Amino acid sequence: MTSPPLHNLSFEFFPPRSPEAVARLATTRSRLAALSPEFFSVTFGAGGSTRELTLETVLDLHATTGVDSAPHLSCIGFAAADIKTVLASYREVGIRRLVALRGDMPSGTTGFGELRHANELVALIRAETGDHFHIAVAAYPEVHPQASGATADLDHFRRKVDAGADSAITQYFYNVDAYLRFVDAARERGVTIDIVPGIMPITNFSNLRRFSDMCGAELPRWMVKRLQDFGDDRASIQSFGIDVVTSLCADLLARGAPGLHFYTMNQHEAVTAICSALGASTSA
Repeated sequence: MTSPPLHNLSFEFFPPRSPEAVARLATTRSRLAALSPEFFSVTFGAGGSTRELTLETVLDLHATTGVDSAPHLSCIGFAAADIKTVLASYREVGIRRLVALRGDMPSGTTGFGELRHANELVALIRAETGDHFHIAVAAYPEVHPQASGATADLDHFRRKVDAGADSAITQYFYNVDAYLRFVDAARERGVTIDIVPGIMPITNFSNLRRFSDMCGAELPRWMVKRLQDFGDDRASIQSFGIDVVTSLCADLLARGAPGLHFYTMNQHEAVTAICSALGASTSA
């Protein structure tokens, strides 16, 4: 299948915690910056456990690559005053994008904080900063694992949009129809913002299965069986994964997806191979 030219690419990283991880991210950011992404995003640990590292990583990404970089910001476990302090620090250093999420509670804690849902966080950001930030929120084509049902999940998504979200990034999936049906249902509810599919490259089957169990992403049976057949053959897993995800991305773009957001796990090899197969050109 021939897909439209690549545009609106973005790449997610997590803050590195060791010298080796810092070096790996330095290589990854350089390789992916050459694809002229719209932005990078950087995750925010449960309860803000990586708050300083997130900001440090965002600033480093922008300074070294010139690519717009968006910190994730979650609200669970935070007082509203703390969130306002974080927003002020982001404004002060010139950040113009945020990924606003409910977030997860750190292990061993019980207090939710003042805000319990992402729509409340979006509303606070808008009330505190106006239109300063482009706010992206999460979307779940296969339904959030804690939602009571698909309709309730869509209603909550609409509330985030109504609160002031500018765009959405989905949880990863491997079923194009799930994404298309979600987008259609959102449009029927009056949602007009871009809903960008989140893409997870396949490089390690055990990790992928663990992540998918936690976040509720469905792994198609046929794909699981093929991956099981490869056993510990990492080269075959990665080659198969590149083929599968490239086909997924091409199908999404051909059916009108407004871009692609890659969950890189701070690695560039599979991502650059997929983007190259899709016809991406580098700026280098």
